[in-house]
Amino acid sequence: MQQHPTITTLFLDIGGVLLSNGWDRAARREAAARFSLDLPELEERHHLTFDTYEEGKLTLDEYLHRTVFYEPRNFTQEEFRSFMFSVTTAIPEMIDLVCKIKAKYGIKIAVVNNEGRELNEYRIRQFGINKFVDFFISSCFVHFRKPDADIWRIALDIALVKPEEVLYIDDRAMFVSVAEGLGINGLQHKTYEATKANLEKYGFVVD
Repeated sequence: MQQHPTITTLFLDIGGVLLSNGWDRAARREAAARFSLDLPELEERHHLTFDTYEEGKLTLDEYLHRTVFYEPRNFTQEEFRSFMFSVTTAIPEMIDLVCKIKAKYGIKIAVVNNEGRELNEYRIRQFGINKFVDFFISSCFVHFRKPDADIWRIALDIALVKPEEVLYIDDRAMFVSVAEGLGINGLQHKTYEATKANLEKYGFVVD
């Protein structure tokens, strides 16, 4: 007897699932050390303005002007941007798992993520995420960011699917919970092994 409804579509986060987190606390701490920045000041300015950047209402240069280059520095904006891009690493086993599931079962894949435009586009193209994802419902494109439920509603409309047809995978429990509140099946990603086993419960079995 089938335990779960038929899943036709995967909604995936990127940071923490397919790639490392982008511009997260650890990366900012490393940047502060490398560029001799006041970390508490950087953090305060970041938290005051980053949501606006992720919603696509600021460019990366505008974000950096507010958080780093509000006073003269002994490094260039391009040097700092390059560092921001360089901290991303892939989670290759998860990318491989999703690609195998798509190839074997022909399901649709959509990304639902919070990211500023320049970082988002770099990460997607640099690591080939665009080669297997069908839709990108990124906060910078749709001007809503998780945990606003409207970002998942937009994703459902774009993918033209019912909530019960979707399995949403995210490393953050709160975001999974909000998606589940809309009737979407949720799965919190913790480890490759656990996620692979949970996907098998939905009928997605790959070698």
